[in-house]
Amino acid sequence: MARVDLDGNPIKPLTICMIGAGGFIGSHLCEKLMSETPHKVLALDVYNDKIKHLLEPDSLPWAGRITFHRLNIKHDSRLEGLIKMADLTINLAAICTPADYNTRPLDTIYSNFIDALPVVKYCSENNKRLIHFSTCEVYGKTIGSFLPKDSPLRKDPAYYVLKEDESPCIFGPIEKQRWSYACAKQLIERLIYAEGAENDLEFTIVRPFNWIGPRMDFIPGIDGPSEGVPRVLACFSNNLLRGEPLKLVDGGQSQRTFVYIKDAIEAVLLMIENPARANGQIFNVGNPSNEVTVRQLAEIMIQVYSKVSGEQPPETPTIDVSSKEFYGEGYDDSDKRIPDMTIINRQLGWNPKTSLWDLLESTLTYQHRTYAEAIKKVIAKPVAS
Repeated sequence: MARVDLDGNPIKPLTICMIGAGGFIGSHLCEKLMSETPHKVLALDVYNDKIKHLLEPDSLPWAGRITFHRLNIKHDSRLEGLIKMADLTINLAAICTPADYNTRPLDTIYSNFIDALPVVKYCSENNKRLIHFSTCEVYGKTIGSFLPKDSPLRKDPAYYVLKEDESPCIFGPIEKQRWSYACAKQLIERLIYAEGAENDLEFTIVRPFNWIGPRMDFIPGIDGPSEGVPRVLACFSNNLLRGEPLKLVDGGQSQRTFVYIKDAIEAVLLMIENPARANGQIFNVGNPSNEVTVRQLAEIMIQVYSKVSGEQPPETPTIDVSSKEFYGEGYDDSDKRIPDMTIINRQLGWNPKTSLWDLLESTLTYQHRTYAEAIKKVIAKPVAS
């Protein structure tokens, strides 16, 4: 039976140029496209470890529909040719770990703004559609965070729920270099929007709100640098795997929402296959039902990990650390990040399904299965004096 879009039109097979295909989101999107659609993928990245299982052997049912091109978009003359070969470009390439924003602000700004410029330019000049991955960080701080601590308005959703077409983007002062990421991401969004307005670029902008699942980030010292600091979920996973207390930055008071990667990828597939409904739109993709403080997240993760690993939680499950101690000088944070879902619901009929407990159970089962033995070996090794 022919696959049809939301308006009942047959879906034509596409060639998709996916930049950053070897990362966490890219690997899940490639899996979905290979197993459930007839689309072809030109997978661009510097690494392919997370999609190796899709590339070999040649006997895979989708052999020939995905090809890997090892390139760095910073300085590769093949980029425009690959964009020209495709119907649609999806740009996932970014530096997106908060620990880098104030320790590597130049790399952060270059990666998220300067390096994305040629992608936008080639799509615009060659009349190619672009799905660009931005971030929920572009919203910065909520209006509510500037109200007095005891103000009843802090409980009013009008002061903290983030809407694509209404909420302002509020950042901290320049010396708080944590905002280098959000600012670069906001500027590339404005550029894409302007290309749409002035040069008819067909675009969709995605603002992910903490997408969580297997293959996310890295575990320091195992498949990433020992001194590396991944995002909160992988940081907590690393502590759990090593039997260490989970570090709560500034007491873990920030509130976040978390959405399961497989739910989020459903949303992206709807964008890919419904251009008439997705073009010119900015979409929040998150799960407002899964809202917790970072401290509550740590507590749930400790319970879930104990269940999946069969190990007792550490005697001291959490410790508080200051953001200066953990991230260095120049760190700042947003208080709450709760997405409004009206636009994506209206345009694509998408709603997330997976509860926080279930997505953590799936993710931690994967983390335990993938890393527990390797970490035991590392811990058992005597350190050379």
